[in-house]
Amino acid sequence: MAHESHESSAAYHVVINDEEQYSIWRAGMELPAGWHAVGRPRPKDECLAYIEEQWTDMRPASLRRAIRDS
Repeated sequence: MAHESHESSAAYHVVINDEEQYSIWRAGMELPAGWHAVGRPRPKDECLAYIEEQWTDMRPASLRRAIRDS
């Protein structure tokens, strides 16, 4: 149970890549190449709620552009 408590109180960043795909990354850790943070660090549940609200089209940005431009 101590692990769950630590996990729920840890701060995370919402991260996004050039294909406009979202994920979360623990605050204080170096971001992986190609990803950048969106906003401030926050609890995991807030990050996941933000992603659910923002990421309404799961297709990569390059695919959406290709379909739009064809």
